Amino acid sequence: MNIFYAVLLGLVQGLTEFLPVSSSGHLVLIQKIFNIDLGGADMFFDLTLHIGTLFSVCVLLRRQIISLFKPPFKKLLYLILATIPAAVAGVFLGDAIDKIFFGGAYLAGSFALTAAILTAAQSFAKRSKNICPLRLVHAGCMGLAQAIAVIPGISRSGTTVAAGIISGGNRGDVAEFSFLMSIPVIAGGFVVSLYKIIRGGGVAFAVSSPYAAVCIAAGVAVSAISGFFAIKIMKKAITSARYTPFIVYLLVLAAICGTLSFAGIL
Repeated sequence: MNIFYAVLLGLVQGLTEFLPVSSSGHLVLIQKIFNIDLGGADMFFDLTLHIGTLFSVCVLLRRQIISLFKPPFKKLLYLILATIPAAVAGVFLGDAIDKIFFGGAYLAGSFALTAAILTAAQSFAKRSKNICPLRLVHAGCMGLAQAIAVIPGISRSGTTVAAGIISGGNRGDVAEFSFLMSIPVIAGGFVVSLYKIIRGGGVAFAVSSPYAAVCIAAGVAVSAISGFFAIKIMKKAITSARYTPFIVYLLVLAAICGTLSFAGIL
């Protein structure tokens, strides 16, 4: 690990966590392309990067977060229910998914699937008046979509937004709720991963040297800053229902991953 790779991975994490292009898929791909070997500290460093994105979404949505805990608590209930599918998938399928998708062999298909999901959402949004405020059915559909997105290469933000729009939710409400949904998922993943890391002794990486601590701090800072920009960009994309740049990018990325896989690199 060096500071260049720390900043690079922080930038990738911050941008792709909220843009509909899959942060997990990009992190796997970047580490493969640049042959980044974190020497057993990969889980801990990845964990710290999520702290940056969690910070950015909490700051930008601080008012919405506070309003969750005010009567009648309807949106808080929606958020809890929408989080359950992803939590169940992560607990019972997380290890199996990590084994199956380790190395990025299936990234091409996952990126292509995300592109297809965004295409469907964009088409539906342009044909729909999209005036229905967020309801339980929309939150439920978004929760199920978020569970599917535990697969690397399938975008969490892209699938949840698409599910909310296709189920008839208002684009503004869907955008806000999708960002709120990321908070318990990131926080829950942080707690679970931290427990695994402590059991495995991986935290020693953070205090192994002052340079390691600087790398971590740089990665977290870049992740947080780029996360701010990603959220603002995604808000505009959702409200305008313009996903074409992301769709094209994902299709190109899928083609690249397919080529790398055929060449034996992935």
